[in-house]
Amino acid sequence: MRHNPVVTERDDVDAIVEQWRRERPGMRPEPMAVFGRIYRLSRLVGDAQEKVYAGWGISRGEFDVLAALRRSGAPYTLAPKALAAGLMLTSGGMTGRLDRLERGNLIRRTPDPADRRGLRITLTDEGRRVVEESVDAGLAVQRRILDALPARDQERLGDLLRALLAAADPGA
Repeated sequence: MRHNPVVTERDDVDAIVEQWRRERPGMRPEPMAVFGRIYRLSRLVGDAQEKVYAGWGISRGEFDVLAALRRSGAPYTLAPKALAAGLMLTSGGMTGRLDRLERGNLIRRTPDPADRRGLRITLTDEGRRVVEESVDAGLAVQRRILDALPARDQERLGDLLRALLAAADPGA
């Protein structure tokens, strides 16, 4: 575990903030320093995870569906509406993912025994294997980056981000 990150004196986000300060002296652009870095970090880590998941023939979005089913516990079955709500997707966005996963034999659509008009989405044995292997690989990407911070800072960062997320989405 690394705990001595290489911190540059300045990065691209600092340059953006300084440009705004120069161009609009009364502006307080400090939030850009935080959210600009959060956005860039999210993109970089997301892109790295996308490459990892491609090794299993799935996209990051498809991984999210498989992971939601796996986390639901045995028998790894959810209604499409519950899946879409949990992943903050429209039904159209969910349908495309489910179509691809079904073609890959990673999920199965079956009639909902409790609702004649409804469906249930179930993780297949192959889907379970793929998600179990790919979640470990995705976590390794995240761990490699997060291990640049000592454990106490990782925990504190998680707490701080939880507070910001709550402020951004008070209904959550």
